[in-house]
Amino acid sequence: MDLGIAGKRAIVCAGSKGLGRGCAEKLAEAGVEIILNARGAEALEATATEIAATGARVTAIAADITTPEGREKVLAAAGQVDILVNNAGGPPPGLWSDWSREDFIKALDGNMLTPIAMMQAVIPGMIERGWGRVVNITSAAVRAPIAQLGLSNTARTGLTGFVAGTSRQVAGKGVIINNLLPGLHATDRAVSLDTAAAQAQGITIEEAAAQRAATIPAGRYGTRAEFGAACAFLCSQYAGFIVGQNIMLDGGAANISI
Repeated sequence: MDLGIAGKRAIVCAGSKGLGRGCAEKLAEAGVEIILNARGAEALEATATEIAATGARVTAIAADITTPEGREKVLAAAGQVDILVNNAGGPPPGLWSDWSREDFIKALDGNMLTPIAMMQAVIPGMIERGWGRVVNITSAAVRAPIAQLGLSNTARTGLTGFVAGTSRQVAGKGVIINNLLPGLHATDRAVSLDTAAAQAQGITIEEAAAQRAATIPAGRYGTRAEFGAACAFLCSQYAGFIVGQNIMLDGGAANISI
């Protein structure tokens, strides 16, 4: 399927690994020029080189997107932006009693205020040109909160509220904003969680992963390729009537019917 976005330019945040990389790869396959951002320069350059080897145009910008300086650097390199994929690692798990005001501020800054700032920076240009796509990678915990992820639940739910209003204000201008809510995917984050579970239970990482996969109706973790394909579709010419939605990609793990 021709997604109709060849020649467009996209910023993909946290795109050197995991779900961000999956989005960058699938957008590149669709002919999109990629402005690839991440903090770690080594992994970023390696990923950019691999994607560019497919014939795609890729510019790697090492910067911390959660800082004003990092955002300025990425936006200056990108120039005119047609597509924005907001992505950032989630705050650490814990108990409600563990978190201070500073913990909440840090979570809000990384997972709510940063994507909002990026949208505010690029949407005016999209409106002027009459076309734009924004995909925010949030979490399945937005719709099915996870007890130990209170910081993430709080920050990402705030972003969801912002998108709910903003998406409906700009849709008539040709700018489409949606959220993708990942469940368990085969990424470094999953490895980290499986490792912690294995150590806590005195079992192997493979056994820990199998236990968690068994809780998913699909019987497995998601892949970055299928997540990236969903992102690319939401950025396509066919997504103009999908506005302000929170789309779960969790293999059926959350039993939510509405």
